[in-house]
Amino acid sequence: MMGANHKVRDYMSTNVITVSPDMTLEDVKKLMRETEHDGFPVVENGEIKGIITTRDMVLREGGRFVRDVMTTEVTVTFPDTRLIDAARVMFRRGFSRLPVVEKEGNKKKLIGIVTITDVIRSHIERATPEKVRKLRDSLEKLYGIKSVVRMGDVSISELRPTQGKVHPDEYRGREYELKRGLAEPVVVIKSGDRLILVDGHHRALAARKLGIEKIRAYIIVLDRDIELGLERTARKQGLRTIDDIKIAEETEHGIVADIVGGGE
Repeated sequence: MMGANHKVRDYMSTNVITVSPDMTLEDVKKLMRETEHDGFPVVENGEIKGIITTRDMVLREGGRFVRDVMTTEVTVTFPDTRLIDAARVMFRRGFSRLPVVEKEGNKKKLIGIVTITDVIRSHIERATPEKVRKLRDSLEKLYGIKSVVRMGDVSISELRPTQGKVHPDEYRGREYELKRGLAEPVVVIKSGDRLILVDGHHRALAARKLGIEKIRAYIIVLDRDIELGLERTARKQGLRTIDDIKIAEETEHGIVADIVGGGE
């Protein structure tokens, strides 16, 4: 469940790729190909000036620089905004992400970005039936679908991860729990015949390396086959099986990984 007191700063990514107003559109296209992002905040002297997306470049042909085609009316949020309020804005307006800014006088300094992925993950920090229900409600609202929740065992070899890296200390903790039969269930979304792992990547990878074939899961079964934004992001990152998850270096503890917008 997304706590009423959770703030945007608790879930936002501070590792944001930005472009400048004077950057050429050719360079932006190259950056899009390299990162597989479909848009970037436009920043000058640390202040957000707009957003540029593939849609902007298609609709406003003839420009050469970012400033020629970027959208200057940008909806932003703030680090102390309640995450649930930012989520409502995203769901209501169909946004997949919101830039996070801090006010410095009349300027708005970009300090991060919060995405639909962050909102979904905030529901399930620790898997409980209530938190899974909240996630289910969010999915139904976001995608206009119906679903049911089941409890069961899933084959680890069939899981499709949505997170490419796990931290070593938490991995060791989940490994310890598994060896003693104490691990919590993972959370999986079933769309068509695909099992999409949403929460529990440390547990799933630890189980895989321990030779465990099945793991207990909350399974959210969608009433029709749709491709989730989380799936698209994972596919772009080359994540297909649990074996594609990497254990981060010890020095990377606490660093938030890049989050590619799903583009819902």
